[in-house]
Amino acid sequence: MDTTQDHTQISETAAPASLGLLDGKVAFITGAGRGIGAAAARLFAREGARVMLAARTETQLKAVTEEVRAAGGTAEYVVCDLADAASVRAAVDRVVEVYGRLDVAFNNGATIVRPGPVDEVTEEEFDEVYAVNLKGAWFALSAEVAAIRATAGTGAIVNNSSVGSLRGNPALPSYGAMKRAVNSLTESAAVTYGPEGIRVNAIAPGGTLTDMIRTWDDATPGVIDQISAQTPLRRAAAPEEIAESAAWLLSDRSSYVTGVVLSVDGGLRA
Repeated sequence: MDTTQDHTQISETAAPASLGLLDGKVAFITGAGRGIGAAAARLFAREGARVMLAARTETQLKAVTEEVRAAGGTAEYVVCDLADAASVRAAVDRVVEVYGRLDVAFNNGATIVRPGPVDEVTEEEFDEVYAVNLKGAWFALSAEVAAIRATAGTGAIVNNSSVGSLRGNPALPSYGAMKRAVNSLTESAAVTYGPEGIRVNAIAPGGTLTDMIRTWDDATPGVIDQISAQTPLRRAAAPEEIAESAAWLLSDRSSYVTGVVLSVDGGLRA
């Protein structure tokens, strides 16, 4: 039996051109001037998204935006203070103004204060972490849902949490508390907006080589090595590895995943 024709037909139809995970989508990323957010901006653009970068520091935003464009991606930026509701709403409005829609968002922006036990955290420090890490996530999530609903109709949002939200966090208690609240916010939003086709998930990174963890390591020398030693993979993550997880959760490849807090921690909690 001659199967040449059958094989020819299969080879012509079985391997369509590969599309990026986020091909055709408009993505909004907070905390995009450095670390995981900057890695996400570069990755999302490579995966086909048009990206809007948001953060407080314009020089960092401009540098990452230019880097994305130099690599052939489409990127714009907007200065945004997550602790200011009007600033957050204006940033999300800017996405729609520039690109005409919003499909996906990565709420990555966060801050930390000096490490120390619960009784040594000052009220000012607690309020700062609350304003940015929890209230800012709430501002962003609310604005993003409204923008997705009004433009794309359906979409996905990922909040960046922390493995420190999933257990006691004696070194960074206020940070862990706000991130645990973000997990609850994520789950509530997933239940609320799922019927509309808006998925909401979170990732909980372990030790990741960002400026934030280096600041912690400067204050408490050896922290990075200690976390790496406790991690089955015996190393800290690169920011790009965390961004990959966010990209998958924002993509249609995870179309039946919502309400999840995904540990991306090298097995730290296994």
